[in-house]
Amino acid sequence: MEIIGKVVQLGAEIEGNSARGPWKKRELIIETIEQYPKKICLICWNERVNDANSFFVGQTIKAQISIESREFNGKWYTDVRAYRLDAEQTAAQPTAQ
Repeated sequence: MEIIGKVVQLGAEIEGNSARGPWKKRELIIETIEQYPKKICLICWNERVNDANSFFVGQTIKAQISIESREFNGKWYTDVRAYRLDAEQTAAQPTAQ
């Protein structure tokens, strides 16, 4: 899936270790650009954290995402994981001749 939105908040970078080795993650909150904007928390893992670090609040980005839900102790949790992040290019202004 693809989603386009404006960055409204960058979460703190979190690092840890698991049985599979070291990991890092960062949350990137975007607001969709549509009639009724929605805020969405994108989870960036490992190498995507470096991509997220290059963005700033107010910048429009395009994200390729996957949505995944999992059950833990009878409750369901949903993650929106970003697997590709790109700065969205603004439309080029025509030049006067």
